[in-house]
This record gives sequence, structure tokens and C-alpha cells, in this order.
Amino acid sequence: MTTAQLTDLAATAVESARSKLPPPLRMLASRVPVHFEAAPSKDLIEEGFEPDILGLFTGSPHGSELREDQPMPPGIILYVLNLWDFSEGDREVFADEARITYLHELGHYFGWDEDDLAVRGLE
Repeated sequence: MTTAQLTDLAATAVESARSKLPPPLRMLASRVPVHFEAAPSKDLIEEGFEPDILGLFTGSPHGSELREDQPMPPGIILYVLNLWDFSEGDREVFADEARITYLHELGHYFGWDEDDLAVRGLE
């Protein structure tokens, strides 16, 4: 599959996941743009992130002020080639993993740590 096709499939999974959120969370989630990239940049890997990272939350969590060390507004990045590799080329697994990764990163926006995400099945 091409990167564009994977992006479309991931975007559909994200929209479906967002539409199923409870209304208050759906409203908050709609404020967080989702970007789709083929793979993490060299700079990100040099910062210490694994090359096979599936997604990333950037910016400040909901309810916190923009800080000098986090001057960017919140956003979510999904790395579609890594998701495709993780899914071993299975479209259904890819879509499900895109959904889970989106919800995991959205959880970071809500201020949930890794334990909070695990309790919700989003580890």
C-alpha cells in the first residue's frame, strides 16, 4: 500500500474512534489535530525516540498553559509506515492499531500517564 492509502485508512480509523467518544471527550478531541507522517524524523530519533514509534503526542496536555519548554499547541502524529510494519501488512490490524495508537496519544492530551492508559486498555 502507498503512504497516501495508509494515511487515508488511518484517518478513517481516527475519525471512527473520535465519533465513538463520549460527547465531552469528543469535543476536546476535536481540538487536537492529527497529523500523519510516513516515519519519525531523524531529529526525533536523535532525541531518543525509537525508530519504530507508532505515534506521538506533542504540546501541552489539556488544562495546562503553554509553557516555554512546550510552546506548541497540542497535536498527535501517527507514523503510518511504522503502523503498517507493526500490523504485518494486515489492513484490519493496521486500522485497529491506528485507532488504539490515536486513543493512546489522545490520553496523553487528557493528562493520563502510562498507568492511566493501561487501566483503560490503551497501553
